[in-house]
Amino acid sequence: MFETAWAFGSAYTCSSMQRPSPTLPRDALARRREALIAALGDQPALLVAGMSRPRNYLANTYPFRPHSHFLYFFGWGTPGAVALFDDGQATVYVPCASSDDALWSGPPVDLSELATALGVRTATLDALENCLQQRGVATLPAVDAETRGQQSSLLGRPIVAGQLHGSDAALADAIIELRLRHDEAAVAELRLAADATAAAHEAGMRATHPGIREGAVRAAMEATLIARDCATAYGSIVTVHGEILHNESHHNILDVNDMLLADVGAETPGGWAGDVTRTWPVGGTFSSVQSDIYDVVLTAQRAAIAAVRPGARYRDIHMLATQTLAAGLRDLGVLKGDPVERAHDGTAALLFPHGVGHLLGLDVHDMEDLGDRAGYAPGRRRAPEAGLRYLRLDRDLVAGMAVTIEPGIYFVPAILDDGNVRRDTAGRIDWARLDGYRRIRGIRIEDDVLVAASGADVLTAAIPKDRNNIETVLAKR
Repeated sequence: MFETAWAFGSAYTCSSMQRPSPTLPRDALARRREALIAALGDQPALLVAGMSRPRNYLANTYPFRPHSHFLYFFGWGTPGAVALFDDGQATVYVPCASSDDALWSGPPVDLSELATALGVRTATLDALENCLQQRGVATLPAVDAETRGQQSSLLGRPIVAGQLHGSDAALADAIIELRLRHDEAAVAELRLAADATAAAHEAGMRATHPGIREGAVRAAMEATLIARDCATAYGSIVTVHGEILHNESHHNILDVNDMLLADVGAETPGGWAGDVTRTWPVGGTFSSVQSDIYDVVLTAQRAAIAAVRPGARYRDIHMLATQTLAAGLRDLGVLKGDPVERAHDGTAALLFPHGVGHLLGLDVHDMEDLGDRAGYAPGRRRAPEAGLRYLRLDRDLVAGMAVTIEPGIYFVPAILDDGNVRRDTAGRIDWARLDGYRRIRGIRIEDDVLVAASGADVLTAAIPKDRNNIETVLAKR
């Protein structure tokens, strides 16, 4: 259909970009594309790599990372590239190089070189721009407005964030089905991310000293990732205020009595994510009060990991973690009554408000751009109750899935100082006992877990989480 633009043997070049890695798992990528083509049948589909995004002026852009759905099938991407699945094959279209690209970004990649590296047909984007409208091509709305504008222009219809209907919804479901179960190439990337993440957490523990800024620990952790040619999979959380769940400020000075929460994960050069949280005492050893809460969280995490197996419902694992936390807090005298009741009536959620984890893959919250369509099985809906409303995953686990398991206990002043909360829970919480633990602020323990036929394969098991093992590492500072 586009005979004059194909790259085989042509002199066309595409815009300057990082060249595809010679280690691309070409066979695995080809099998993924073949599986999607089979699922789509005669339905054509367009996937986008995304656009560069300006940070504060046009020439100062954030580091480019291809959209994950594109990356999943090609292992590579460049700004403005799109892929068309049609007539039983995939074709990658890329923008033409400008005359200035070689100066600023290096020599452009020849399209025939790109075609060989990716194992697909390639062409320049101008061969596609006027050929798609009114053809009923499916797509997935990009997360950024600039790329959705490109999609709308190419397809001749408005592409709206979060809206999936008709063939777009069918495309989403086909990709979700593929990405839920990781193939061998994906598992290898997840293990690579886990190894790099482990090195970063050890570096963070060794860098921790009273009197330095949180940012110094963050720097040690991220430097370790950069040295391994990795990036961060998300904004690093390295904070003595662990009660702020997504705290990305790093200016506080570490006090000897603080607990430092570090939620830091690697992103491999191929784009795959690690996601691990550890919490350790700045002073080098756990105090008795710190040990009390830490052991409750660790017991809940281990119970939840032990429940990971094919066929297990993830929501049940979340409730198990919540009940285990509630039992531990009851034993400490913080909660009163039956732990199962405290897990279901919202009391435990005052201290453990989020879900026990999420899918993991190319996205740290894998496929969350598709909303609960990816995280929730058909027919299941997010519950509005406290303790469940933030649960990101409610599917029955299958072998090949990767999930995180990350219970925590958080002493959030905005919740705990609310007079109505104190009044309404007087018979369920010993507030004097709870207030004795508030200096801890927040503890979370998180690991990356692959669902194997035999149960849980903890990818990040090498990262210390027993109190004795953490103290051993801290003693080597």
